[in-house]
Amino acid sequence: MRESLHDSYENREVPASPILEAVMLQIRPGTANAFEAAFRQASPIIASMKGYCGHDLHRCLETPEKYLLLVRWETLEDHTVGFRGSPDYQTWKQLLHPFYDPFPVVEHFEVLTPFGAS
Repeated sequence: MRESLHDSYENREVPASPILEAVMLQIRPGTANAFEAAFRQASPIIASMKGYCGHDLHRCLETPEKYLLLVRWETLEDHTVGFRGSPDYQTWKQLLHPFYDPFPVVEHFEVLTPFGAS
């Protein structure tokens, strides 16, 4: 059975309306196993950041070289200033950025209407 790349970090408190970072990652053909191994190595880096609330990596069923990364943050600045401005971000880049082709667009979203909540 394949090891999961889902990182819930369940002991974290999640704010009522976290910021969702969404990134469609297209990786170079033939590098999926190496990318997934590098992602497992990089996951504790992002998980250690201030304002981090959790992340998930999804692989596309139709296009095996395509992944969707979803990261939840307390604030936009926790990602754009805190994480990207940290020394640990350089290690994240070294581990993951060589796989991307083309380089991904990072977008941030906020919840407008929560569906399915109790």
